[in-house]
Amino acid sequence: MKVQVLVIADCPSAAPTMTRLRTALDAVGLGSVPVEEQLIESRDDATRFAFAGSPTILIDGEDLFPGASRTTDLACRVYPTASSLAGWPEVEAISAALTASLDGARDSAPNSAEGSVPGAPGGAV
Repeated sequence: MKVQVLVIADCPSAAPTMTRLRTALDAVGLGSVPVEEQLIESRDDATRFAFAGSPTILIDGEDLFPGASRTTDLACRVYPTASSLAGWPEVEAISAALTASLDGARDSAPNSAEGSVPGAPGGAV
């Protein structure tokens, strides 16, 4: 699993996002997964990545919160919270999105021929 946080220079939401992401990864049992902070410095960088404003969390190249539109503008991003909008997602929202992403990856993974039970989800025995 590749985890990236796309940020623009001097983004005030980068550090809180990294902290919350690390907490969420720990909560879902992925505490050992490294997190890469990717600096977006140009429109070309924004085009190359699935950038939807700073910060954008990517899991294997896909936006963890895919509702936002991609942009080439070096701009901030806001996330809905329980009470308003914020520059970073809440830990609970990140954890839920990670869990959904993991469940989706398991559902779409082909069953392994060795040690699997035909028809069992994700090749479970």
